[in-house]
Amino acid sequence: MSLVCLAAGDIFVPVTIEENDIIKGILEVLKVIRPHWPVKDIEFKTFTDGITNKLVACQINKNHNNEDNIVLVRIYGNKTDLLIDRNAEIRNIKTLNVLGLAPKIYGVFVNGLAYQYYPGVTLNPDTVVDAKIWPLVAKQMAKMHKVELGDDVKREPMAWDKTEQFLSLLPDPFNSEIKQKRFVSSFGSITRLRIEFERLKSHLTKTESPIVFAHNDLLLGNVIYNQDEGTVSFIDYEYATYNYQAFDIANHFNEFVGLSIDDIDYSRYPDKGFQTAWIQTYLTEFNCGVAPSDEQVEQVYREAQHHCLASHFLWGIWSLVQYEHSSIDFDFVRYAEIRLNRYYELKDKVFKELS
Repeated sequence: MSLVCLAAGDIFVPVTIEENDIIKGILEVLKVIRPHWPVKDIEFKTFTDGITNKLVACQINKNHNNEDNIVLVRIYGNKTDLLIDRNAEIRNIKTLNVLGLAPKIYGVFVNGLAYQYYPGVTLNPDTVVDAKIWPLVAKQMAKMHKVELGDDVKREPMAWDKTEQFLSLLPDPFNSEIKQKRFVSSFGSITRLRIEFERLKSHLTKTESPIVFAHNDLLLGNVIYNQDEGTVSFIDYEYATYNYQAFDIANHFNEFVGLSIDDIDYSRYPDKGFQTAWIQTYLTEFNCGVAPSDEQVEQVYREAQHHCLASHFLWGIWSLVQYEHSSIDFDFVRYAEIRLNRYYELKDKVFKELS
């Protein structure tokens, strides 16, 4: 099998992993990036909690003494290239890996990538508020927010262009009558959503939140806690780019409410006391050990309440795009309803504060 180098040291494997024969495709990739692994000794574990991509852990039998005995293979979801700049994603992961903030990429194939496994467990609604864990998350986010990309990357907030991109991908009509009727029943029309987006943008551009390099998708499953080492790591940098500081913080807080549609409970949304303590820890790290004033903490707290709206709207529209294109078994329109209903529930109060 021939290799194509993306850059010095980068391995490209010209393989497309087919959805109906994942293991066969993964073995073709492993032949290149782990040629010394005997096929008979490889074990596979498929993770089922992803709603965009498929993730498979490939582990060589523990009898083999190898420090890299686990490789994660992520297979991109159907037509997700419409939503995500894959070249930027790989660039970001490589940049962050050098700084110790992201896993190492072992190889890239046509519809996915293989990368380093971080030992530990993903967070859940209980552990994300654990006093041993949340300060680690706050500090790790602050470290990431201090990363600087090259001059060729525009330092502009992702929230507006990405939401606009998602809106442009909404079909008119959807590809089935049933989908179209459900969309109209719940959301009215694309025009209505566009008008709402312009209103949201006009209000939130009044905030003065700094532009930082942000993860933008720090849901609980994207945070790995290693209890033995007392560390957290972030994964899945598909949407990482410059954005409002407050958006990344607010987006993380929005994820405290549950891991799945059936589990979402907005009574879990962190109260002001928790948020301000979290923000104080974050700002101390962000400011290189200098504790923030109460006024600084309060300002970031207010900005996070405002940008929680942008988070709800962005992922609500994202879910509607997935509703049209994704082949993953997930009720994307119900998720869109949850996120956009929460947006409409909160918006009047936030807009009044910004007027």
